[in-house]
Amino acid sequence: MKKNSAFIIAISAVVLGLIAGSILMLSIGSNPLEGYSYLFKGGLMSIERIGNTIATAITLTLTGLSVAFAFKTGLFNIGAAGQMLMGGLCSTMVALTVTAPRPILLFLIILAGFTGGALWGAVPGLLKAKFNVHEVVATIMMNWIAYWVVYYVVPAYFKGMYLETESRLIPMSASLKAPWLDALFNGSYINIGIFIALIAVVIIQIILKKTTLGFELKAVGFNRDAAEYAGIKVNRNIVLSMIIAGSLAGLAGTTFYTGYASNMQIGVLPNQGFDGIAVALLGATEPWGVFASALFFGLLHSGKGFMNAMTRIPPEISDTIIATIIYFTATSVLIGRIWSFFNRRQKRKNDTKIINLDSGSDSDSEEEEK
Repeated sequence: MKKNSAFIIAISAVVLGLIAGSILMLSIGSNPLEGYSYLFKGGLMSIERIGNTIATAITLTLTGLSVAFAFKTGLFNIGAAGQMLMGGLCSTMVALTVTAPRPILLFLIILAGFTGGALWGAVPGLLKAKFNVHEVVATIMMNWIAYWVVYYVVPAYFKGMYLETESRLIPMSASLKAPWLDALFNGSYINIGIFIALIAVVIIQIILKKTTLGFELKAVGFNRDAAEYAGIKVNRNIVLSMIIAGSLAGLAGTTFYTGYASNMQIGVLPNQGFDGIAVALLGATEPWGVFASALFFGLLHSGKGFMNAMTRIPPEISDTIIATIIYFTATSVLIGRIWSFFNRRQKRKNDTKIINLDSGSDSDSEEEEK
């Protein structure tokens, strides 16, 4: 798909989602212009709110990259939520048990999240490669296994004092929060995870566009049989693709549970893992497109509370607006097909005109010869 077409498809999905949100607001007697005004102000009206928008976008960037990378290699990773949980659990375990200088400790926390997500992604990859188990089924099952692992491990070994469903608070020395970022953004939730997200975007862009590994992974996704005939190790690349996708989602868990939050709560399957699907689709599964898409969804999430506070629009409507936009984003493939249909139709018309002009010039030449 051409970049211009992908951009138009993304804009179309957003516009349709906003129109649907306007209809919902009108149905309860609210002013859509006022509602959207407060929605966007809520994410941008101060340096603190801008920081919160970016903080929300950090996790969405990494889960979106996880889904997008799998898409690029022909796989559908529904397991970002579980991979995020396991990455967050591994990072939390290191943060609460390891004592080391802050730079070394932060490196170990990030490495633990990366490894936990990678291992959780490797299992569906192996099942797909060895037994042809569909990755959608495998990743959904792994989500719930991760959910129950966290449900057991956190209360059993890391429960906070007087807390029944949460781990102990992560000390500041083991947190991705940084005092200089807090001061720069007036105490917002932004943390050094933003640099992790940006580095991940750059690395995935290089892998997909500039390396032999990226070419092989995309070749396997495009046509598995042809790639195998060309000598590419298909099974290895399937497993590797899911490992990389899982590691990205694991990093999302690290940035969320040790950066955005201060501890880990049980009984919650993070929505960011599923929102990453919409982020990936809206970003046309391109790394920088995913980052821009994550910022947009971060704006919606951080601004909805302000809209609720300043208007008569209830919180349920705010969440429904976001869900509707996600829905239209998920149908961007259909929008792309419609766009391609009109492009092909226009191309056929242009080709017909050229043929008619050529036929007319040939007839004129024959008459002159006579």
